[in-house]
Amino acid sequence: MIKADSIVKQFAGRIVLDHVSVAFEPGRTNLIIGRSGSGKTVLMKCLVGLLEVDEGEIYYNNRLFSKMTAVERRPVRQELGMLFQGGALFDSMNVVENVMFPLNMYTNDSRADKQKRVDFCLERVNLSQAARLMPSELSGGMVKRVAIARAISLNPRYLFCDEPNSGLDPQTATLIDNLILEITRESNITTVINTHDMNSVLQIGDHVHFIHEGKLWWQGDKTNILDTENSELNQFLFSTELTRRLKKN
Repeated sequence: MIKADSIVKQFAGRIVLDHVSVAFEPGRTNLIIGRSGSGKTVLMKCLVGLLEVDEGEIYYNNRLFSKMTAVERRPVRQELGMLFQGGALFDSMNVVENVMFPLNMYTNDSRADKQKRVDFCLERVNLSQAARLMPSELSGGMVKRVAIARAISLNPRYLFCDEPNSGLDPQTATLIDNLILEITRESNITTVINTHDMNSVLQIGDHVHFIHEGKLWWQGDKTNILDTENSELNQFLFSTELTRRLKKN
């Protein structure tokens, strides 16, 4: 489990996260939603240590991550997987080299053992046939699947996904959603996903956390999010013709 306890983050005196307390459970897809500028991306960056909180505490299974030094954080970081928006593959590396990169950084495994793990991860995302391709030779959906393979290469306990469906067609986006959900449940991973995609919310939203103007404004799941009486959440959810039709039905 990951827990944020009353965390505050500000930039130049402007409060971006205002005493946010939230918990993310293992074996579940924990979604963070909100308008652009609401603070959800800053929240994720604080959770992984890319930004330091000004107040409050962040725990990884009762380990006080936010107060650790960089050296103390290293074992925790080895338990993290990160799926960046756009994939963020290294253009100069082929698929195998991209997936092996975290293993080279954080393990002393033999080349054979690392290759075995890479083969497993690529097979898990159904990309064994693309092992020697370069990122420029991949479709958008393939890039995301390679990025997922890289994110799980260290067999993480915690997986962070930043807009995993950005730039994908609906069918491919559904494939990526289902893949993340399957991997989360198979390995009992604590998965945290930043998303604007309402299809993702309704399909894989085990737990949904709505951030509004830097505050945790609503919590629930995919089964009750369309029935809430929270006015700010409804304005966010039903801003398109498609979602307004869902509301009517």
